[in-house]
Amino acid sequence: MTGPQRPRIVIVGGGFGGLACAAALGGAEVDVLVLDRRNHSLFTPLLYQVATAALSPSDIAEPIRKALGRHRNIRVALAEVTGVDAVAKTVHLREGEDVPYDHLILATGSDYNYFGNDDWRTHAPGLKTVNEARVIRQRLLLSYEQAEATGDPERRRALLTHVVIGGGPTGVEMAGSMVELGREMISRDFRRIRPEDLRVILVEAAPRLLMAFPEDLARYAQTYLEKHGVEVRLNCAVKDMDAESVTTAEGVIPTGCIVWGAGVRGSEAAQWLDAPAAKGNRLLVRPDLSVEGRPDVYALGDTAAAMGEDGMPLPALAQVAKQQGQHLGKALRAKIEKGTPLPAFVFHNRGNTAVVGRNAAIFHFGKRKLRGRVAWYLWALVHVYLLVNPQKRILVTIQWLWSYMTRQLGARLIDETPPQVVPAASPAHNDTLREASAGKV
Repeated sequence: MTGPQRPRIVIVGGGFGGLACAAALGGAEVDVLVLDRRNHSLFTPLLYQVATAALSPSDIAEPIRKALGRHRNIRVALAEVTGVDAVAKTVHLREGEDVPYDHLILATGSDYNYFGNDDWRTHAPGLKTVNEARVIRQRLLLSYEQAEATGDPERRRALLTHVVIGGGPTGVEMAGSMVELGREMISRDFRRIRPEDLRVILVEAAPRLLMAFPEDLARYAQTYLEKHGVEVRLNCAVKDMDAESVTTAEGVIPTGCIVWGAGVRGSEAAQWLDAPAAKGNRLLVRPDLSVEGRPDVYALGDTAAAMGEDGMPLPALAQVAKQQGQHLGKALRAKIEKGTPLPAFVFHNRGNTAVVGRNAAIFHFGKRKLRGRVAWYLWALVHVYLLVNPQKRILVTIQWLWSYMTRQLGARLIDETPPQVVPAASPAHNDTLREASAGKV
């Protein structure tokens, strides 16, 4: 005779929230299945450093199987989810049989919002995947090579003009890093182009940068960027673009590389459930992170529109997703093993930070505000801490120290076959998925 079936928990998404939740359920009397369309978890806040050749993709990525391999009750499957049947309690996969669940956790993250202009993605990739970061790096490095080779001054000027769209943390960090990459690399390694030939233009439709930060910190960031060569254009909306130019209300900007960082929206999780969504396509959740009107379905991180103690939606930050994952994993474990009701999630703000450039960052924590070198140290500590394991923390710290002391970047590789901006892959692994749903993987 076989004993009663253990509760089945399916986690969709292996990012900050999904991994934290799975780890908290490790060793519990439950069977956990983690589904993700990629085989790795990615530390997206540092993707801009991959795009600007400061780090390699492997420095900030970890195979999900490796991260969770020590927990024998957790299985991992490479799969793309296409829908959820909340009545039958099954998850639909693009390829493979439906996966049943007793508890479903949606931690599917977010994607960049092109505001109805999805064709712009090809010209202006964002920073959500390794592929996008590699595309940006390829275009940046190629623009320097082509500018060095051309004898046409206008062509050279266009190639060395790089446009970042969006004045949030991603846009600010990317613009500052692009200037540092270009100025250091051109002065050392090129002969026909000069550091002063480089132009980095940061375009923001709002009246100021970094709307999530206090105004004085945003002013500091803008002043620093402008002092170090970034052209900041506020109240400047993008109207159109193609592969070699961006059109704004102020005119056409010929460019060698475009980067998008102008807002995000939640995944299709709300559409899977046919559930109401808040602004940004984020699922409405109760205080215990369960989805409104969907028993035994929970949402984490960028997927969820969870409210803070001030009644405002919690920001789409790594620390929010990680805390929610840890909370929900422990709470579900206690509910299943002891019958303890799920408590409300309470976010403990560790501060909000953004790097502006070398020795310059801003840090906002409650009423405390820091800027400059001290904030830069705190930014580094926070990001190293949030990396998935001690090995990555040590590797990234060593690389940062080396780059800081030598001003040399080690990931300046141009592929012979350029990467393309494509949707995330949805590979077919039918046999594996059948075994996973049957509890054999």
